[in-house]
Amino acid sequence: MRAISGLWRWRHNPLRRGTDLAEAWVALLALLLILVVAPVLGSLVGTVAQDVLQRSVREQAHSRHLVTATVVRKLDRSPLEADPETSSGRDVRSRVVADWTAPDGTRRHGAAMADLKSPHRGDHFTIWTDPHGRMVARPLDSATATTHAVLAGLGTALLVVGLVEGCRRLIVWRMVRRRYARWDQAWDRAGPDWGRTGTGC
Repeated sequence: MRAISGLWRWRHNPLRRGTDLAEAWVALLALLLILVVAPVLGSLVGTVAQDVLQRSVREQAHSRHLVTATVVRKLDRSPLEADPETSSGRDVRSRVVADWTAPDGTRRHGAAMADLKSPHRGDHFTIWTDPHGRMVARPLDSATATTHAVLAGLGTALLVVGLVEGCRRLIVWRMVRRRYARWDQAWDRAGPDWGRTGTGC
């Protein structure tokens, strides 16, 4: 709005300088870019991110399997760990040695994180594995993927707004510097006694 009012104010003003009108046009162009380009780019990036992430959700849902593991023994000095996708930092997990059967039928044995506070031999817990029984992270869910896509779109829009505003400020700063340089040249041409009566006679 300031850009539009600035254009209107300088339209027929006899004190208008070329730089004043140029500043108003730069501000109006920046406003249009912020209102049009930023949302469009943010939407495009969000849509592309959503497509890629939802494809990843489908691939992970197909390739990752939830299997039941059996505790063999608890490992000493088990650290406190939490799955950042599903739990808060208060959820305790124990490090154990466990046996499980992979989706392809092979038997597996190794260290795993069990969501058991006090695991004992023979306790059961679930883990995510690939088709060959190797442990993997929990698959990405659709809601989390959508959240990440929305954040990517918003981040892109905000980045565009920042770039446009930064460019506008840089352009205006350079215009003001040129204006001051021209004023200094005009003062130098006027000389030190510009205000004395009879100067130039």
